[in-house]
Amino acid sequence: MLTYGLRPVGGGWRERALRERADHHAEAHLTQRDLHGLRLRLPAKTVIYICENPRVVEAAADTACVRPVVCTSGSATTVVLTLLDALAATGCRFAYHGDFDWPGIALANRIIRRYRALPWRMGAEDYERLATRSKAEGIPQLPLDGQPVSAVWDPDLAPAMTALGVGLHEEVTLDLLVDDLAG
Repeated sequence: MLTYGLRPVGGGWRERALRERADHHAEAHLTQRDLHGLRLRLPAKTVIYICENPRVVEAAADTACVRPVVCTSGSATTVVLTLLDALAATGCRFAYHGDFDWPGIALANRIIRRYRALPWRMGAEDYERLATRSKAEGIPQLPLDGQPVSAVWDPDLAPAMTALGVGLHEEVTLDLLVDDLAG
């Protein structure tokens, strides 16, 4: 799993290594094995930004963003959930952004429900603005396939997506997400 900007407190080498990577604006790959020996205690009420696409983490590192990010790389695996569970147990809060397609909304529903995460630029207005912007910029429009999924955080999102019929990958929001992560 790919992370960025995690700064756990503690004197162990694993905690120091994560802080050093954060200090040098370098992403960190964590495995289930890494998590077993890591004390994941962050300052109380730290907000962790969760994304679906590794490109968000890379862009955060490239632009020296200051906010911590955890990437699900698509559907949240056991290692992602283990990390988020550990961070939640220490009082961290979460904000979530993912793809505007039906699998992306289903994943967002799971993360938002499980962690009471705040939707991060994931409302109907965000979707409509991004769909309009991507069309104006000549970004190829992806057809929105499959059965609609209602968003637990915004009852207007699924109808807006159905009406426009366009799927949007997280990369179309990259500039806005990086601005949020910058400070």
